[in-house]
Amino acid sequence: MTPPRAVPTYRVDPFDLRLFAAVVEQGSITAGARHIHLSLAAASTRLQQLEHALGATLLRRSKQGVRPTDAGRTLLLHAARLQRGMEALHADMAAHAHGVRSTVRVLCNTAAMTEHLPALLGRFLVEHPDIDVDLRELSSLDALFSMRQEQADIGIVSDHVGTDGLNTRLFREDRLVAVLPGEGARAARRPLPFVDLLDRPFVGLPVESGLSRLLHDQALQHGRGLHHRVRVRGLDAVMQLVGEGVGVAVVPQATALRLAGERVVMRPLSDAWATRRLLLCTAGDAPLGAGAAALHAFLAEQGGA
Repeated sequence: MTPPRAVPTYRVDPFDLRLFAAVVEQGSITAGARHIHLSLAAASTRLQQLEHALGATLLRRSKQGVRPTDAGRTLLLHAARLQRGMEALHADMAAHAHGVRSTVRVLCNTAAMTEHLPALLGRFLVEHPDIDVDLRELSSLDALFSMRQEQADIGIVSDHVGTDGLNTRLFREDRLVAVLPGEGARAARRPLPFVDLLDRPFVGLPVESGLSRLLHDQALQHGRGLHHRVRVRGLDAVMQLVGEGVGVAVVPQATALRLAGERVVMRPLSDAWATRRLLLCTAGDAPLGAGAAALHAFLAEQGGA
């Protein structure tokens, strides 16, 4: 009769999880160790001890660097959850020290960040002085990845990406439009395809913004790139530079309606991806804290308004 396998009694050190996550993110043990200010020898020893304790190979090593095994990806998922939990613990305890109950972490795309959320968040925060909001802009795809890793409480993303495994509901209808230099009153307003803009210079947001990534990906669908004359931090500056004749841009329709003057022509885009719905998302199996639940209920109530 085969004796039962002994149950391991080890405890995983949170620092080892932080090291493992850094190594995977940086792509090598050397870079990961440097990222968290640890010597290469110490990092290698700790990773070997972690693999031995867990009884599984976590990293595949090669001349090109390291990548996680299936076991490593499972550990990475749990490490992200635990790291988020520790960050939330520190944030919440710091908030208590200042008389604030909770911090809600929200990820959203460019349109939500610039046009739809500021006024709503203003109202919510005034009505809830005991809640803080940590708001970050990501592309819809990156925001969804972070939501699945439980690195945020609430996400607002475009419906052009898959939201399997998340709870979603409609937040707002959103449309992207082209803005071009010209006399708005006399310009034709007929729709045009995005590909017709690709021969012209662009004014855009920073390369890491959600909108910039979307436009870059769409240009690649046509085997093209975008020539940016300049990138600026905000859509207000984008619209101003288009009006000066620097180049063309693609912006949310709400931005164009708010900022377009006589020197800017607004043209609808005929591409299907330019007309989209913004979805309010939460993790499928993660209960919301009191502050996050309050903000989610508020935003859901305002959906479509």
